[in-house]
Amino acid sequence: MNITILMGIALGFGMTFFGIMQGGDINNFVEIASLSIVLGGTIGAVIASYPMEDLKKIPTLIKLALRKSENNYMEQVHEIVEMANVARKNGILALEDRLDDIKDPFVKNGIMLIMDGTDPELVKSMLETQAYFTDERHGKLISMFETASSCAPAFGMVGTLIGLINMLKNLTGDMDSIGPSMSTALITTFYGVIFANLIFNPIAKQLAAKNAEEMLCKDIIIEGILSIQDGENPRVIEDKLKAFIAASDLEDAKKKSAEPAEDAAEPEGEVQNG
Repeated sequence: MNITILMGIALGFGMTFFGIMQGGDINNFVEIASLSIVLGGTIGAVIASYPMEDLKKIPTLIKLALRKSENNYMEQVHEIVEMANVARKNGILALEDRLDDIKDPFVKNGIMLIMDGTDPELVKSMLETQAYFTDERHGKLISMFETASSCAPAFGMVGTLIGLINMLKNLTGDMDSIGPSMSTALITTFYGVIFANLIFNPIAKQLAAKNAEEMLCKDIIIEGILSIQDGENPRVIEDKLKAFIAASDLEDAKKKSAEPAEDAAEPEGEVQNG
């Protein structure tokens, strides 16, 4: 579970609630009509803007945003270096025996291309094109939450206009309705800002960050596969691929790899047998 997004949302709502309770009443901020204007309008705008096949993915995207980010850059580097060792010792065609063990379709496609003797420039072009359109598809899905983030305050303003219109219509009539009308106007704007900045925008940002991580991973894969095809030394390939990774991530990876080794120091025989 991604704890940061949950902590951020909880903190945002908590501080807002704290501010409301300082001399106020929470019941003054509960308005079903305002909520229906903001949520109904925002959801309607998103539905009208995207095809159904994209809208069906919204629950999955929310789960992905709430999921903890799994940084597997070093795992990817190690896999490529292992394949580079095999290719250097036994030739690129020897990688065919490892195809069934490769889980990432992007990596498998790249290995199959170099096994077929495809020109390196064409391999690079094909993999970069695949990565580009993956990024485009992800961007389109992320934009649904960005659209919701921009629409929520807009429909908050719609609620404000509705409240003002109702208030002005009753200036010469029932003066008791002016207060509730103004309340609807202001609370709707409040809801729009809250939903945009504490719900929709954080989800969009989390998804964009995960997409950036995936694109970086694909860059590592492309460079690694091309290096294998060129027959470069596995040690050189490892150093080259590590250059893609931030120093802090490299340090974290070293710590993670060191921890199991320390824990397994005594039952070393069992690990080797396993």
